[in-house]
Amino acid sequence: MCVESDGCEIEGCSSSDEVRTLSGSMSPALKPNPDLHPCRPGHKFRAALLRCRSPAAAAGILSFGNVLNYMDRYTVAGVLQDIQRHYEVSDSSAGLLQTVFICSFMVAAPIFGYLGDRFNRKVILSCGIFFWSIVTLCSSFISKEYYWLFVLSRGLVGIGESSYSSISPTIIGDLFTNNSRTMMLSVFYLAIPLGSGLGYILGASAKEAAGDWHWALRVSPLLGMTAGTLILVFVPEPKRGSADKIAGHIKTRVSWLTDMKSLAKNRSYVFSSLATAAVSFATGAFGMWIPQYLVRAQVVQKPDAACTEDVCSSTDSSLIFGAITCVTGLLGVVIGAATTRFCRQKTERADPLVCAVSMLGSAIFICLIFVVAKKSIVGAYICIFIGETLLFLNWAITADILMFVVIPTRRATAVAFQSFTSHLLGDAGSPYLIGLISDALQESYTTSALWRFLSLGYALMLCPFIIVLGGMFFLATALFFLDDREKAEKQLSQLSRQAASVKV
Repeated sequence: MCVESDGCEIEGCSSSDEVRTLSGSMSPALKPNPDLHPCRPGHKFRAALLRCRSPAAAAGILSFGNVLNYMDRYTVAGVLQDIQRHYEVSDSSAGLLQTVFICSFMVAAPIFGYLGDRFNRKVILSCGIFFWSIVTLCSSFISKEYYWLFVLSRGLVGIGESSYSSISPTIIGDLFTNNSRTMMLSVFYLAIPLGSGLGYILGASAKEAAGDWHWALRVSPLLGMTAGTLILVFVPEPKRGSADKIAGHIKTRVSWLTDMKSLAKNRSYVFSSLATAAVSFATGAFGMWIPQYLVRAQVVQKPDAACTEDVCSSTDSSLIFGAITCVTGLLGVVIGAATTRFCRQKTERADPLVCAVSMLGSAIFICLIFVVAKKSIVGAYICIFIGETLLFLNWAITADILMFVVIPTRRATAVAFQSFTSHLLGDAGSPYLIGLISDALQESYTTSALWRFLSLGYALMLCPFIIVLGGMFFLATALFFLDDREKAEKQLSQLSRQAASVKV
């Protein structure tokens, strides 16, 4: 038998059960007591609700929210050709959509990281989801004379999505530990490629079904509001450090500047953040421009005519690229987690080394995309499949590296600033930069379908070199990983001893 917080009896509980009250406290199992009264229907509903707030359910809901975050982000890329025709803008102006989104995202990330280390995290997450959902829905009604307003709306969406990406991994970090945390973070970061791929599919499918690309921006907001409600109802707010057995003891409220100084001295954190920036540079540029590049390749090969209809012929490329991104994301995250667990038996530096090898291998196949695309679209898709799989291996592993080398009370700030750095040096500028290079090459030579295809390919060739640089940063992370992990463990131990002495 177990009881609710007001002393009523809940049916169906064994004598060894405990019930989590709405305040988050635990009521130990009690023996039958004649003073207890039966629960009213409202109490039973609350008890059933609390049973659903398990760590696994919370991780699943947070992962679902992350899928929607990235799905909304890349829905625009799935209908980019239609947007260019509707607003009559160049490659560089179209690339500005993603750049403005990422700039607002990265500026807001440190702010939400600071709030996430000090205030209720699930409330911040829910507010962020509701905000970007409303803005995305409203942006679908902006007329063609106001392209600047459409660009501004993407910036506002970036602020809403920033709150989610900065804080949600820290909740999972406080619900799980060791290999279970690696597995749950793998599921969570699977949402990045899965959501990105679904964004292309959603954009292309909604446009095809409605005959109007605006409808691509009217589906994800409804799902976003659903996810925000689920987070408020079913996701608990764990105490910081609860998975590390120090919940309720850490009351530290150090300044943000102190946190930043500590992170700046953490060499594993710094180098892994720079490596993440290289990944972001490549994925940001690829996510925006590869479907467009494949459409231009098809035009060069003459199976499709150039886009002359109101609904452009980019649907197939977006759908195929989206499906490939979903599958490679699943494979990459699963293979990355399994490979890391296996390699940990051989070396304690497995995490950064697996990331480094996968990055260097990815660069080779991404280079091959631009070699074979002119002659074979199928060959290009095969290279994309292998290159993306290797690139996506490191998503969850990078997050796990951060959890190992940063103490719990500093993790939200660390995640947020890593996000800020990776976007600042990565995908904040890469879509616009690629579009700018492509435009410059087109202006320098005679414009033709072949040269439009080649100019974008030459611009995208910058990405493999950045990926190689990212692999070098992961190798540097491996040099300092063990020392920084040991320092974090010592800090955690000191905090626990100090808290225990104060309690006594």
